[in-house]
Amino acid sequence: MQLTDYSEQFEALGYGVATITYDSVALLKEVEEDQGIEFSLLHDEGVRVVDAFGIRNLDYEPGHRAYGIPYPGILIIDADGVIKAKFAEEDYRDRPAFKALLEAAK
Repeated sequence: MQLTDYSEQFEALGYGVATITYDSVALLKEVEEDQGIEFSLLHDEGVRVVDAFGIRNLDYEPGHRAYGIPYPGILIIDADGVIKAKFAEEDYRDRPAFKALLEAAK
């Protein structure tokens, strides 16, 4: 996971690092242990956070296995919960360059 390589640099700038997903807590724990991840992996129960930030992927109807999935992306959020920068890609397998994220965080 590329974020693991950059998390300390974000933390040095004063940012906490976390991921959020609708994946189960058990799966998140497994990934955390397998990858040696030291930042928070958060389960978004009922996709409340995804909906609060307005990033739910609306391509999936209720009942579809991907219903509730967010659009792929990375948000830089300040301590007051304000989105300061938003990075998104068309395909979930693509990610923005972390160097660009660090520049935005600075």
